[in-house]
Amino acid sequence: MASAQLATQSGCAACHLPDKKLVGPAYKDIAAKYKGRADAVPFLMQRVREGGPGTWGQVPMVPTDAKKLPDADLKKLLEWILKTP
Repeated sequence: MASAQLATQSGCAACHLPDKKLVGPAYKDIAAKYKGRADAVPFLMQRVREGGPGTWGQVPMVPTDAKKLPDADLKKLLEWILKTP
């Protein structure tokens, strides 16, 4: 499954868009924030799975259906997001 399709089916698109802030940050802003961070994928996997207080302000990351993805699919999704120009 393509990563854009994973993002839509997993509920990511309810709060995130590729190039502009919605409820949560744009994918491009996530990619910029974590660029060069060696632990970006595992860190974001934990954030997606557990939710948590707002790293990006007052609105917390809430768990979505993405938390139910197998690790391999979630990793693929996050790697795709982190490559957003």
